Parts: sequence; structure tokens; C-alpha cells
Amino acid sequence: MTHDFVGEFCFIDWNEVEDTSFTDVQRYAWIVDWARRARGCNPNAFDALTDWLGDDTLWSDHLLGVNERLLMQDVIARFRHQNSRLRALLEQLESTGIVNAPVFAVLDRFDEELSGNTHDPDLNDTVAQVFADFSIMRDSTVRAKIAGERTGPTGTDSADIYGYINYLKNCDAQVQWTLFMPGLVEQQQRGFKVESFEYRTLPAMRFIGLEADFSGDGLEREECFAALNAMSEHASGFDHDILFMHHYGLGVDVEPWHGVWGRFMQAESPVPEGFLYFNFVENEDDAVGPPYLSQFALATFSGDIDAMHEREGYDSDAMYDVTRNIILGEGVCIPYPGKYWTAEVFLDGAENGTAYLFSVALNPR
Repeated sequence: MTHDFVGEFCFIDWNEVEDTSFTDVQRYAWIVDWARRARGCNPNAFDALTDWLGDDTLWSDHLLGVNERLLMQDVIARFRHQNSRLRALLEQLESTGIVNAPVFAVLDRFDEELSGNTHDPDLNDTVAQVFADFSIMRDSTVRAKIAGERTGPTGTDSADIYGYINYLKNCDAQVQWTLFMPGLVEQQQRGFKVESFEYRTLPAMRFIGLEADFSGDGLEREECFAALNAMSEHASGFDHDILFMHHYGLGVDVEPWHGVWGRFMQAESPVPEGFLYFNFVENEDDAVGPPYLSQFALATFSGDIDAMHEREGYDSDAMYDVTRNIILGEGVCIPYPGKYWTAEVFLDGAENGTAYLFSVALNPR
């Protein structure tokens, strides 16, 4: 007996990928293509798994043995087996230079989750108990902690209840992103290119600015930077004009986009009357929204300004998508939604920025 969600997962067809007529490049290309296809179906399969765990009618005592096989063998054990074979193949191909190295660290993390050693301390005991004695899954409160809630299609969204299945879903997504994102990033640079990319952690800071009003004459921008220019004694050292963008730590489908013209200043800098401010700290706390983390990816771009800001075919615009996709391809955590923010940086004070900041959590808890 199988359940619908089992067949919805896109597992690797090893008969195809191990075709002896494939060259190393072709074999890696097949794996990258599989990763793209899995991104299209696995999120829905994990959501179906979450629904299955939450349906009390499917958890009567006489179904417990069947359900244990479904979850522990058809899903968890199968992912562990796939990871093992995928790792062996990638290690075999590694000497060719075509493998994106961050995939190995992501596989390590996924394997830990699949073994029951979850990275969430609040779930540790429950997950360990389920692995030791599946009969506790009779309890709907246990299943709720294992299931969590549905998340968005990317696998990065945080639910109000973030369960063990959410962690598996996100780890699965990270494996696939590290495989296909580097190629996608290359394809997305049309008319511009990434000049530099780095991760930074800055000291505690305060971002000060004015809400951006793109329906008006733009005078708030001039007013904002004139006022901040007069506060040079409070400069942070990262002294660029910035359009800061955020959703107050909530999902993009919950809280509207907010744009703020401003600049990073020293922590505790005075705030001019009528201005907004957001504090930034080096280490993560449990708060949703501010204070945000002063950890970010910094990407600089060259080429056609309009191409950098093209929206057609991108989730937001080209700079946003490319910066985010580099991060995902390197297996680095984006703290969405609780500490998520982005920023367009105006390195030369022009109307259109040529750099982008994207929030990351370099040492996620």
C-alpha cells in the first residue's frame, strides 16, 4: 500500500543517470536537470505529507504499521539512500571541476536531519522518540510537531509551526538549489554581469531614512540624504545611499513591501524628527522583524543599468534574482521571513543602483 504523496516525490532514476554512454559532463547535466524537475514537484509532495500527518482519520491503530513504512521507509530511508548514491556520484565527478562544491555541506545537513539529529533544539526530543518508538505517532500532538505547517513553494518560508517535515523540505530544496542555481545565475546575466560577490558581517548599526514614495516627485529622497549628510560624525563606515526593502519580518504574502531611502549609521545614532529607523545586530534573536541581522551578501554589477533592473522573467528584478540565486547556490541561509531584508545600493549616487545587499544568516541557529 502506498499513499498519494509517495508517488509525488521526484527521486533520481539511477538507471538513467548511470547510463554508460554518458560522459561525466552529460551525467552532471542530467543531475542538474533532475534537480530542476524535483523543484517543481517535491514541495507539493512535502505539503501532501504534512496533510497526511494531520489527518486523524488516517492514523487509526491498525494503520500504524503501514504508516511507519510509508514515512520511515518510503520517504526518509529513500532520501537517505538517494543522498548516499548522489554523494558518491558527485565525489566521482569532483575532480573534473564541474561539481558545485557547496552541495556536499548541504548533503551533510540533510543526512543529519534524515538520521533524526534535527537542527531544531525544540524538536530534538520528539524526533528522537519517533525514531525510537513510532507508536507515539498515535498522539496527534506529536504528529503536529513532526508535520509543522505548509510552507511556500520555495521551501524557505517559515510557518507558524515549523515542524520536522519543514526541515526535510528545506534541506531537499537546498540540495537542488546548489545543483542548478549556478547555471541559472549565468543564464540570468543578460546585458550585465556580476563584478564581485562577498558575505559581510558588520557591527551593530542603525539604518535611518524616509519611506520611499514612488508616486510623488521624489523629494523625500533628496531631503533624506541632505539630512544624513549633516550627520557625518555618526557615519558607520558603510556610507552608501541605499533603498532598504523589507516586510517587517513577515511573509511577502502577509505584509506589503516597504521601501526606505536611507543610510547605515552607527548604532544608537540620533534619529532626525520624522525619520524612520531600524536597528541591526550581529547575532540572531527570537524576534520577528527588527532588529535585523547585519549579515548580508554584497553583489556589485556592471553593464546596462536597465538590464540590471529588468523585471520581465524575474521574481523581482534581475539584481535581486541573481544575488539571491548565488546565495542559494552556495547553500547559505536566507533568514526568511523573520529577519529577511534586501537593499539596492547607490555606489555613485546615481538614480539606479549598481550593487545589491541580501540578508543572510551565516551561522543559523
